[in-house]
Amino acid sequence: MSEQKVENVIIVGGGPAGYTAALYASRANLEPLVIEGFQWGGQLQNTTDVENYPGYVDGIMGPEMMSEFRAQAERFGTRFITDDATRVELSDGGLQRVFLGDEEHVAKAVILSMGAEPKRIGIPGEQELGGRGVSTCGVCDGAFFKGEDVVVIGGGDSAMEDSIFISKFADSLTVLHRRDEFRASKIMLDRAKEQSNISFKTPFEPVEVIAGDDGKVSGLKVRNAETGDEETLDVGGVFIAIGHTPRSELVEGQVETDDGGYVVTQPGTTRTRLGGVFAVGDLVDHIYRQAVTAAGTGCMGALDAEWYLRDTAPSPEAHWMRGGEPIEVAPTPS
Repeated sequence: MSEQKVENVIIVGGGPAGYTAALYASRANLEPLVIEGFQWGGQLQNTTDVENYPGYVDGIMGPEMMSEFRAQAERFGTRFITDDATRVELSDGGLQRVFLGDEEHVAKAVILSMGAEPKRIGIPGEQELGGRGVSTCGVCDGAFFKGEDVVVIGGGDSAMEDSIFISKFADSLTVLHRRDEFRASKIMLDRAKEQSNISFKTPFEPVEVIAGDDGKVSGLKVRNAETGDEETLDVGGVFIAIGHTPRSELVEGQVETDDGGYVVTQPGTTRTRLGGVFAVGDLVDHIYRQAVTAAGTGCMGALDAEWYLRDTAPSPEAHWMRGGEPIEVAPTPS
């Protein structure tokens, strides 16, 4: 059997967290391999103007920003595979294995950066008008709707938080929820109700996002959940705030996750309970979910991995055999 190189670190996922982890790992001479997936760039690939990331004075388009992140990591020697990981086999202090179908990649450490994706309603116009009036991030996009009439769809804390933030810019804001009762905590609901330009429309559900002649959102068709009566709200923005789904299915049952499916890390670190396995970005963050915070945890993940490789002696598996044959193990840079 031919020898196979063992990587120092494999990064699974290619958003702000994964690319920042790659940048730091490559500058530490760890020669990281990034399995970035076909949807590389994460949620920012579906974002238009980004105005709240430090250093971009005039703003930048999301895809362009991710291309720059990627190019910067590549400049220092990061290697990329644009394919989706289909399976991982994680161990506690041993080899970490990532599979692309039948193709296997092996590493001493792995940084999980698969991200999360916003939950969708699945109504006409929702996907088509993304970035043209439909948004899944109030903090990211609220400032673009100054003086507009907008609607926020959802009934939990995320919907209330988004509504309170967006109300600073919008002329009027309607919270649309399919039930009369809200899942939001009382304190968040009360804070939203205190805003003079926020109103509540229940029990209504969205039916269709309507485009105007300019190709941007001009309205939202809604239906009364009890009577079935329909009407159209004249709004220039539709914010969907019904939660996110972490993309943790790849590691389900191998690392600890919380009730929402987010990977659990040790407080103040990116370490999971498995030695050599780290998790960063929106895969672990259900609070902030910003590009800049994701990038910050990517930095942390690379540093944690570097320190792990520097300070952790090889495990008994370190003779690292497959089928009785040795696997070539690259030395960890000091």
